[in-house]
Amino acid sequence: MLNPIAKNKNYFITFASVWGLIFVVQTFILNYFYGFNWQVSVVDSAVFNFLFALIGFNMWYVIRFNLRETLVGFDLIINHIIIAVVIIALWMGLSWFTLHFFFVDNELYLQFLNDTLPWRAVTGIFFYLLFVLFYYVILYYEDLQDKLKIESELQNLVNKAELNALKSQINPHFLFNSLNSISSLTITNPEKAQDMVIKLSDFLRYSLNHDETEKTSLKKEFENLHRYLDIEKVRFGHRLSFKSKIDEQCLEHQIPNMILQPLIENAIKHGVYHSTEEVLIEMTCRIENGFLVIELINDYDPEATKKKGQGIGLTNIRKRLQLIYKRKDLLVTQADKMVFRVTLKIPINGENK
Repeated sequence: MLNPIAKNKNYFITFASVWGLIFVVQTFILNYFYGFNWQVSVVDSAVFNFLFALIGFNMWYVIRFNLRETLVGFDLIINHIIIAVVIIALWMGLSWFTLHFFFVDNELYLQFLNDTLPWRAVTGIFFYLLFVLFYYVILYYEDLQDKLKIESELQNLVNKAELNALKSQINPHFLFNSLNSISSLTITNPEKAQDMVIKLSDFLRYSLNHDETEKTSLKKEFENLHRYLDIEKVRFGHRLSFKSKIDEQCLEHQIPNMILQPLIENAIKHGVYHSTEEVLIEMTCRIENGFLVIELINDYDPEATKKKGQGIGLTNIRKRLQLIYKRKDLLVTQADKMVFRVTLKIPINGENK
């Protein structure tokens, strides 16, 4: 793994700026307060600071691949003390020999160098602690990001599994009744039975087909909805009437697949199932304030609805919308006397989520 200072431009710029500032400050102190000329001041500051910067840069690999695996507590402290002593001794030894080589004839400076070794050692301890703190913060941040990534991937898998489960809950009674209707038609109207088998097959193939986005165009979803209605009309005959008003501009927008069928199924269950009269189901679609607004209106008997309960259709739709769009306000139901209204809002700017 690359050193974070090397792979992150901002870290590198900050690192270079800090050590550049330290170099300038120490050079100024040596020249102004201790009276050394600029050559001595610059070389002294450059050797000590840039050498520790190089050592500190490589400390990452010791902490990342060695100390990180060490037990916490006393063992970790002992290991840091040992490494700090080795690093500071190496730093001061290399710096001392290098400066002796450059200023072998400058006895005044060499005396100053020997006298200031203690406070240089203290400075080295301070630098070491700063590097350790910085690298441990980076390691903590990386661990946190890895955990968040893993949690996000697991959550995506859970969400995908839940979406598939919710979408796959096709009412078994619908399949059972459809097959019964086909069975009857094979005797009374074989051609219509064959047509119904094809439509049922297409409907099931569509319901089981999905991609990673769980989306499809409104046009394809509407085509599948008509297959479902054609199958149900065989059962309910004149009692089931459907009308739609879909704006052309709505057809190519993306919506969650298999999201309309449960709405129609709910309308049939609570509006058509126990009625002997024609029940009209109306669907409209328009674009409004950045949303694809789909409304479904049907007649219903409130008393019959109370007896039968709500079922899982609308609940599943709410869960799917929340999982896909991270919102809880996209499905609104309203019962007004003998009319039941469902409003479904699909964010247009959320198509690529």
